[in-house]
Amino acid sequence: MAEPVLQVREDGAVAWLTLNRPERLNALNPALVQALLAYFQALYRRPELRVVVLQGAGSAFCSGLDLKEAPDARALGVPRMLELQRDLRDIMIAMRRCPQPIISLVQGAASGGGFALALASDIRLATPDARFNAAFIRIGLSACDVGVSYFLPRMVGSSVAAHYLLTGRFMDAARAHTLGLVSTLAPWPELLQEAQALADDMLRASPLGLRLTKDALGHAVDAASLEAVVALEDRNQILCSQTDDFQEGIAAFLGKRSPRYRER
Repeated sequence: MAEPVLQVREDGAVAWLTLNRPERLNALNPALVQALLAYFQALYRRPELRVVVLQGAGSAFCSGLDLKEAPDARALGVPRMLELQRDLRDIMIAMRRCPQPIISLVQGAASGGGFALALASDIRLATPDARFNAAFIRIGLSACDVGVSYFLPRMVGSSVAAHYLLTGRFMDAARAHTLGLVSTLAPWPELLQEAQALADDMLRASPLGLRLTKDALGHAVDAASLEAVVALEDRNQILCSQTDDFQEGIAAFLGKRSPRYRER
């Protein structure tokens, strides 16, 4: 039997996802789009999973849409093409909506839809050969696609975003690290270790505290004011303070031991 285009390994509370089309640089074909969409949409109702790590098999993270399997846009027409477009963009929306923090490990190319997958993640770690670009503009489309024009300006500023979106130029790993788009730059074995270490640290938080932190970070980006953000933070703290896990966290801190959280 053929290997799945999305490999899933659930190790305790951590899900390790691998885009598994290395012969096509993990390009997004219909099967991979549907697999990613189904998995990320289902995460909202899987509280036992608390962290997700996303990576690509082989030499690239994801080279974007697989043009060899792309449909004839004009033959399908607007309604059907819009359905296909929504399937792809809904992956990014599901990644932001799911309560689990997502760590992406980027090596080689993260182009087009691959760029969007990296941007929709909460944390990006990269190898020195990683490269990011909005490839859409280089094939006759707009560079503003599947969330890229939402995420990138908020992460690196409008001028830098325009620099890359209007040209389709590649942003190399060193530049991405300097801009803060990538938080860690290291060889692949070290990235795997860092991803595991990050996941371990996240699992030391209470389940509710972790998911509400991701939720608040997402809303704070678009908040209308400091007061709006503080109101959200107040809500989070009061909700967490009513749980047994908060009492356990205090007891563990005072007892100089690791907490044993129970709530999901």
